[in-house]
Amino acid sequence: MADETLPFIPVRFAVLTVSDTRSLEDDRSGQTLAERIQSAGHVLAERAIVPDDIDEIRTIVSCWIEDDGIDVVITTGGTGFTGRDVTPEAVEPLFEKRMDGFSAVFHRLSYEKIGTATIQSRATAGVANSTFIFAIPGSPSACRDAWDGILSLQFDYRSRPCNFVEIMPRLDEHLKRGKLQA
Repeated sequence: MADETLPFIPVRFAVLTVSDTRSLEDDRSGQTLAERIQSAGHVLAERAIVPDDIDEIRTIVSCWIEDDGIDVVITTGGTGFTGRDVTPEAVEPLFEKRMDGFSAVFHRLSYEKIGTATIQSRATAGVANSTFIFAIPGSPSACRDAWDGILSLQFDYRSRPCNFVEIMPRLDEHLKRGKLQA
């Protein structure tokens, strides 16, 4: 439910595609997220592609969570069980706080569409340096499910009963500064 009397507050996103085979020209998953982010009125602050390599993934996500111009990092790809799927291993050590509910809700939405195949994803999320981080599977369908069913609502300040945007200024309250002002 949205409270249309409240203002929309744009949030700054970075999208990282993890793939050994994709380029920006044929990255349908990253493009799906980028289009949805911008169509919702948010800012696409960064977009990149890196290979399935723990160090390369962690390096770019670490840079982005240090960037005051980025509020949210979404990775797509590398969440499966094959030997090259290492995104959770790359990002989870960065988490200061885990967001177990994201994975639970993502799997519930996914189950409705693909059944038990959803267990083949290790979708994960957390917060690091006052920045939200989401690691979702590398298919356009999974990106649509995560954005349409979860992220678009949680990153809309008008969404009730609560949303991530309203707590963003308090993510780093122990540091006595806020990133966004409502």
